[in-house]
Amino acid sequence: MDQSGSYPVKLYIYDLSRGMARQLSPLMLGKQLDGIWHTAIVVHGKEFFFVGEGINSCLPGGTPLGEPDSVVGMGCTEVPAEIFMEYLTALAESTYSGDKYNLFEHNCNSFSNEVAQFLTGKKIPSYITDLPSEVMSTPFGQALRPLLDSVVINPGGNNITGQR
Repeated sequence: MDQSGSYPVKLYIYDLSRGMARQLSPLMLGKQLDGIWHTAIVVHGKEFFFVGEGINSCLPGGTPLGEPDSVVGMGCTEVPAEIFMEYLTALAESTYSGDKYNLFEHNCNSFSNEVAQFLTGKKIPSYITDLPSEVMSTPFGQALRPLLDSVVINPGGNNITGQR
């Protein structure tokens, strides 16, 4: 924390396909996708993300995904750690409980976008939040929808409410 009481907020961006989306998407979807994005918010010395078991946290870069593919500075927040944890606990018990996870409509990127706006008033890049509709707008995406709806992404970490 600096003297003004503001804390840096970063968006960690991971490509879950490890480059495969970039190579295979033109063939499979008929359009170019640069990645299959998983995001997390880093603030107060921890990385926070939403997965199939709820809101998790770990040390920055501490999931099995390793270091992020890119990091976007979202600005700073004046929300102290204690208030932020109360906010996350409320989200974990309502909007972002594990049973609310959906790969397309309510995922890690929805969480990162909402938390970024709470902390800084800024949205995460639209190329990340628009990805599900990009995929679903293709015939291949529509055909895969039943399978993809059952997919749950879980890169590890500790559940913030202590539940596993």
